[in-house]
Amino acid sequence: MKDPTTLNRLYGRQSGHKLRAGQQDLVERLLPQISVPEDGPITAARLFGEDRPLHFEIGFGGGEHMAYRADMLPDHGFIGCEPFLNGVVTALTHIRDQHLPNVRLHMGNALDVLSRVPDGALSFVYLLHPDPWPKARHAKRRMMNKGPVDMIAAKLKPGGEFRFGTDHPVYLRWAMMVMNGRPDFEWLAATPQDFLKRPGGWPETRYEAKARRQGHEVWYFRYRRRDASVA
Repeated sequence: MKDPTTLNRLYGRQSGHKLRAGQQDLVERLLPQISVPEDGPITAARLFGEDRPLHFEIGFGGGEHMAYRADMLPDHGFIGCEPFLNGVVTALTHIRDQHLPNVRLHMGNALDVLSRVPDGALSFVYLLHPDPWPKARHAKRRMMNKGPVDMIAAKLKPGGEFRFGTDHPVYLRWAMMVMNGRPDFEWLAATPQDFLKRPGGWPETRYEAKARRQGHEVWYFRYRRRDASVA
């Protein structure tokens, strides 16, 4: 597997508008309490004190999806990674207001954390509306590429699920090309229309709602990690 540092720079700027006093307080007080450790293996026992199913969200935006899932599955553990400070602050607000003790955050590159998760440890991985890097010369920066998807496959347990969503037609075609060439994943679609319907337990985020208001179609994908030991 490639060194995750060679897969970096999949993001742009890391901060937006200036934080208000209450938001800054969340960053200074709550974030250190629930941050993923900076080194060493990332396991459920280390993060939550016990073994439990682990979910991993790459680029959680404002954290609505992560908070919804964590609230729905309180006995599961959730790891969310987001490089943008304003998104992290919004997620911290959800965690505080919804009293979610089963979430851990990392502000930075998701692949740095994912590389430290033991192989076969994750039950779910989410990649929802990643930056499409639409220009052809930037295609190597897309998260949907061989290196990152190889890592996702390694970290998912057999039968674990990888969920991907996008509203960008260029990224849609690219992602389908990447995933259709992978024998280690099974696309969970019974009909051609399934990827046009939001699956149960997959809430609409603000980003998705904005995309629809702009007239964009949204596509949803679910992939099951195949058991490599089964012929």
